[in-house]
Amino acid sequence: MKHTAAIAWLCGVVALLVAIFAPLAVSPVRGFDAHGFAVLPVLEGGRIKPLDSVARNSLLMLRSKQSARIDERSVGPDEWILDVLFRPAEADKMQSFVIDDPEVLGILGLEQTADRYYSFDTLARHVDELEKQFQLASSVEPTQRNRFQSAVLNLYERVIVYHRLRNSVEALGSLGLAAELAKVHPIPGIDTSTLESHAAELAQMAYFRPLPPVAGEAPDLWHNVGEALTSGASHPGLRPLALLALAYREGTPEEFQSALTAYRSAIVELDPGAVAHAQREEIFNRIQPFFGGMWMYVLACLLVFVSWIWKPELLRAVAFAVLVAGAIVHTGGLFSRIVLQGRPPVTNLYSSAVFVGWGAVLLGIALERTHKRGFGTAVSSIIGFASLLIAHHLASSGDTMEMMRAVLDSNFWLATHVVTITIGYSATFLAGAIAIGYAIRKHIGSPLEPSAARDLLSMVYAVVSFGLLFSFVGTVLGGIWADQSWGRFWGWDPKENGALLIVLWNSILLHARRFGFARERSIMAMAIFGNIITSFSWFGVNMLGVGLHSYGFMDSAFQALAGFMASQVFFIALCMLPRRAKAAAHAVAKAA
Repeated sequence: MKHTAAIAWLCGVVALLVAIFAPLAVSPVRGFDAHGFAVLPVLEGGRIKPLDSVARNSLLMLRSKQSARIDERSVGPDEWILDVLFRPAEADKMQSFVIDDPEVLGILGLEQTADRYYSFDTLARHVDELEKQFQLASSVEPTQRNRFQSAVLNLYERVIVYHRLRNSVEALGSLGLAAELAKVHPIPGIDTSTLESHAAELAQMAYFRPLPPVAGEAPDLWHNVGEALTSGASHPGLRPLALLALAYREGTPEEFQSALTAYRSAIVELDPGAVAHAQREEIFNRIQPFFGGMWMYVLACLLVFVSWIWKPELLRAVAFAVLVAGAIVHTGGLFSRIVLQGRPPVTNLYSSAVFVGWGAVLLGIALERTHKRGFGTAVSSIIGFASLLIAHHLASSGDTMEMMRAVLDSNFWLATHVVTITIGYSATFLAGAIAIGYAIRKHIGSPLEPSAARDLLSMVYAVVSFGLLFSFVGTVLGGIWADQSWGRFWGWDPKENGALLIVLWNSILLHARRFGFARERSIMAMAIFGNIITSFSWFGVNMLGVGLHSYGFMDSAFQALAGFMASQVFFIALCMLPRRAKAAAHAVAKAA
């Protein structure tokens, strides 16, 4: 038994070390210190972040991935942002855009193939038609737009983002930032008499601000390159940035490194805190703790499944250790976001998905420690993976650490109401997942032992009780928050009604179990139905586009939500179907 535990925890430690340290390795890009450039701080979207975050978030918006491709070669975010800024002709050849809509491909004259990715060069040949369709779609009210019009608007907006990135440091068609500087402050050997200044264009188009405020300016008054040029080009970061751009474009790594060192020194002198913050966020980006947690949860789940047919004691222990390792990585990522944002863990739909999975995994670990049947490991790892997968898709909208909406900008009430009610989501989903596992296990393999069935029923009852407590407290705290923020405790807002539905349904389930109105199968079916109610409260009410909580509106997720609800109806039917019905159906089929 001791050897089994030692082997299990050794496997968990190895998985943890691989998830943390494997992504930290970096390598130069054609001899250039791309990592040193990507860790530089900039102001974008109202907050300080490293250029690495700008690159990753932009790629997620453009391509739904944190990488691009050219000539069958994968290009990482750090190389991609360098090329977009300083070698746009090369970046334009990369497959940086994803287009899924066949009608959009049709109006662009592009053939629909299995490869959905296209370069800017390809799109540029059809930009006139795209702009025409954009104007037509823009004239339609948002609620009246069809799928094609929404897709056209989305693509056009992504093209604008890419175009702004290309014009953030050096204007397209110019001779570079060094020439712009020479226009303001003559440099020996450079004839600027025929040069045209692009400072105004840079000031208007720049996507981010790379230059911190100088002495005497407000701490948040960062400048873009165009603004610095038009104000006299006296910013100490301009010259090294210009030399850095020139060195990268001309392919001289030594000069690039020298300019990068000088630029970093100038930034550190002006705002050392911004540099330190950007370095921490860049490390977080490279580790990608939620991606690491995803594959660890998958591994834990697979090990549990294998344990049911081979070496149950060993593999069940290893699966639990890997689950704990995944939870540690998940927890580290969650608290890293809290430190980087300076905010509570739940501030938008993305962070709520991360938090729901985290809460479910911790509850599953507690269940597994109590019952030791592998079931807690299986269901919590599935929920952990599913929630992080949802978060991954939500991240495609851009920066997941975006500035908070004014309606949520209340630290105390956010930290109490939103976090508490999200824990209630976690518990309700976990109870539903246990019930789904019960339904599947009931019709596959040998019949459940009575003790195992009792354990599962006990798990559901305990988790629902936990979920009811947090859902109720979270709903009451939400009313207090609403009274403080909006002047009323309760307004029958769709989000408020959704939270109330969770409380009522969990109460009904517990009373049905306590007073014998429902037995084993019915309780499990009711727990699965709780998934439908919770998913509607979490996502569905946002899709209504009404009420004070409609800031998370996502019409694109409607089909996914509908598919999820349909799957829960299927599992409810499977749960209520007697096991003997399976044998009878098999016998009838055999006789036929």
